[in-house]
Amino acid sequence: MLSQTKQKILNASISLFNEHGIPNIRLQQIADETGISVGNLAYHFKNKEAIVTFVYEILFEEFSQILSEYLIYPNLLDIDNQLTLYYAFFKKYRFYITELFEVERSFPDINEQWHFYVKRMMMQISKRIEFNVQRGVFGPQPDEFYELLTNNIWMSIVFWIPQRILRGLPISESLFKEAVWSQMLPHFTMMGQNEFMGLIYPTIASAHD
Repeated sequence: MLSQTKQKILNASISLFNEHGIPNIRLQQIADETGISVGNLAYHFKNKEAIVTFVYEILFEEFSQILSEYLIYPNLLDIDNQLTLYYAFFKKYRFYITELFEVERSFPDINEQWHFYVKRMMMQISKRIEFNVQRGVFGPQPDEFYELLTNNIWMSIVFWIPQRILRGLPISESLFKEAVWSQMLPHFTMMGQNEFMGLIYPTIASAHD
């Protein structure tokens, strides 16, 4: 459980990193955004690097929790439930993509953790596809076909929000889900199409109303 001050520092740092990027933020800006003095900020974190590390520790805790939301439902709701969590995560931590190369260069430990979690994420996507092939939701295809589909789904989840922001286009959970599901829909069997239309489509369509 974070102290009230540390929670405020966390929130302020995430907001500033999203708006200006990690390299462009100074301790004074974080202190001002938090509403405390630089001295008080330094009491909790000795430098900006410590704050960045702290933010990523929380980020990875949340990402690990999303990955634990796996195979809860025996149908396509399982994927949709996790997509809800992914949307909230990547919207909250938008700086992740813009600072990817900065982190790789300046924070190798954080970069190594990202590689670990990305591998887990892609493994889950692959296993979900395999599970739904066995259920008859996807039709049988060569292994390399579903490897490519796994990669396309992963890219849609991770890069959809930043590319929309870059292009000045609106973002919403329903639009995000449409983009991800559109990677899978062409490969559904009739059973898969019926399940999607019965379980998933109504919730996406109602969000547009």
